[in-house]
Amino acid sequence: MTRTFTVSQQPGAYPTVRDAVEVAPDGSVISIAAGEYRETLRLAGRRLKIMAAGDPGSVTIDPVERHESVISARDCDLSLYGLVLRGGDSAAVSADGGRIAIEKCQVSAGYAAGVSVTGGAVLQATDLKVTGGQYGLVIEDAGGTVDKCEISNIADDGLIVRLGADPTIRNCTISGCGFRGIYVYQGARPTVERCDISHTSDAGISVALQSTPTITACWIHETRGAGIAFARGTGGLVEDCRVEGTAQPGIHIEDGATPTVREPAEPTHQPKVGVAAVEGSSQQDTEKVEKLLAELDSMIGLETVKREVRALIDEIQVNEWRRQAGLAVGAVSHHLIFTGAPGTGKTTVARIYGQLLKALGVLPNGKFKEVARRDLVGQYIGHTAEKTTSVFEEALGGVLFIDEAYTLSRSSGGSADFGQEAIDTLVKLMEDHRDSIAVIVAGYTEEMQTFLDANSGLASRFAKTLEFENYTPEELVLIVNRIAHNDDYLLGDGLQDALWEWFASIDRTQNFGNAREARKLLENMRKAQSGRLRALGRMPSRDDLRTLTLDDLLAATR
Repeated sequence: MTRTFTVSQQPGAYPTVRDAVEVAPDGSVISIAAGEYRETLRLAGRRLKIMAAGDPGSVTIDPVERHESVISARDCDLSLYGLVLRGGDSAAVSADGGRIAIEKCQVSAGYAAGVSVTGGAVLQATDLKVTGGQYGLVIEDAGGTVDKCEISNIADDGLIVRLGADPTIRNCTISGCGFRGIYVYQGARPTVERCDISHTSDAGISVALQSTPTITACWIHETRGAGIAFARGTGGLVEDCRVEGTAQPGIHIEDGATPTVREPAEPTHQPKVGVAAVEGSSQQDTEKVEKLLAELDSMIGLETVKREVRALIDEIQVNEWRRQAGLAVGAVSHHLIFTGAPGTGKTTVARIYGQLLKALGVLPNGKFKEVARRDLVGQYIGHTAEKTTSVFEEALGGVLFIDEAYTLSRSSGGSADFGQEAIDTLVKLMEDHRDSIAVIVAGYTEEMQTFLDANSGLASRFAKTLEFENYTPEELVLIVNRIAHNDDYLLGDGLQDALWEWFASIDRTQNFGNAREARKLLENMRKAQSGRLRALGRMPSRDDLRTLTLDDLLAATR
C-alpha cells in the first residue's frame, strides 16, 4: 500500500521536503502543502513521487544555494507533479540514469538548463513549462518522451538533444529562444512530431555531427535563421513540415548532408501543431473503459444496444487519437434517445454510458441525474424555465436522464404549454453546454416521435436513437435466474421450463414491464414460498429456505 508523507507547517506534518524524503520508504508519495520552500534535494537510488497537494503551481521550491539544483537524481525512479521549480546556476532538475517523470510542472533557471537528463535516463515530460534559463531542456545520452510541453524565454537553445539521445518530442511549442529552437548533434536520433517552433534568433531546428532526426508535421516559422538546417554528414527525414517566415532557404542542406525531405501536400485542413494540437484532448482511463464495457456486455440481451454503445465509444476514442495527431475533429453530440418498453435496461445503460464518458475524459464526472416531467415543469409561466435550468445545471458534468420525456410534449394533457416551455428551454441549454453534459431522453417508441416534433431543433441535438427491444422468454428466465442467484435463491426442478412457458404466454402490450415483470414475479414467488414454509409445521432446512418450487410459481401466478 502506498504511504503518503505530508509536508506543511501544520502540526503532525513534516516541516521540510527533505525531512519527509529521509524517512519515507521507496514507493511513497511526498505531498506538499501550498507555499514557498527553500530546498535542495539530492537523491540516489530512490523511488518516490513528489507532488503538490493542491492545484498544480501551488508549491514553489527554490534551491538553498544558487549554484545548486533544486532536485538532482541519480539512478532514481522519480515522479514530480504540479511543482514550480526555480533553479539558479545549475539545472533546476537533473537526472543521471534511472527514470524521471515530470507532469504539470513549471521550471526555470538562471545560467543553466531548466531540466537536464543524461546517463541513459528515461524522461517522461508531460505538460511541462520551461519559462527561462540558458537552455530549456538538455537530453544527453538519454531517451523518453517530451509531450505537450512549452519552452519559452530561453537565452540560448530551447531544446538540446545530443550524444546519441533518441527521445520522442511531440506536440511541443518552443518560442523566444536566443539561439536555436532545437539543436540536435553528436549522433542524436530524436523524433520530432507536430511541434510549433518560432521566434528564434537562429535556425528553428539545427542538425549537426552525424545526427539523423525524424521531423514530421512540424510548423517552423518566424525564425532569423533557416527553418531547418542540416550540416555536413547528417541525415534523417523531414516530412509534411510547414516552414514559413524564415531565412532562405527554409530548409538548408549543406553539401555532404543526406536527409530525405518530403514536401507536404496541399492540405484541405491545416493541422494544428504544438500544444494547440491537443487542446481539448482528454486523459482516458482505458482500463476503466474496458471494465465498463465488460459490465455492459454482461447485461442480458440488448445485443443491438450494446453494439450501438460500443460504436459510440469507438468514435470517441478515435477522435481523441485524431486530435493528438493534429487532425481535424468535428463536433460530436453525446445526447441520445432511448426508445422502447419499460424494464428493458434503459436506466442501467444510461448510467454505464455516463461512466464511460467520464473514463474517456469527455465529461468531468459520471454523476447521473434522473428526472421526469414533474421535476422540469412549473406551475406558472416562467417557472418552468427556471426549474428546467436549475435541474440542467445540477447535472452538468454528467448525465441528465429524462424518463417518459414524451409527457413534456403539447399532447400530454393539462399543463401542456408549460411542458412545451421545458422542451424549448432544454433545446437552448443542450446547445449552450453540449460539451459538458449528456442528455438522454427515454420513452415509448411512437410517443417519442411526438416529443421530437415538439421543437424543430430538438431532433438534431441528439446523436443517435437506441431501440430497446422486449426481452424474449429465454432472456426473462435468465433475468429471474440472475436475480434469484444474487438474493441467494435456487430454482427447483422443472421451474425454469415453467417460467419459460409463463413468459411466453404473456401478452406483450406496450405496458409490458419486461425485467420489472421478472422481478415482480420472483418477489411474488418468494412470498408464496414464505407461506408454504410456514405451513410445514417444522423448522425448514437450509435447502428449503433457498429453493423456489413449481408450487410457488403456481401460487404467484394464480
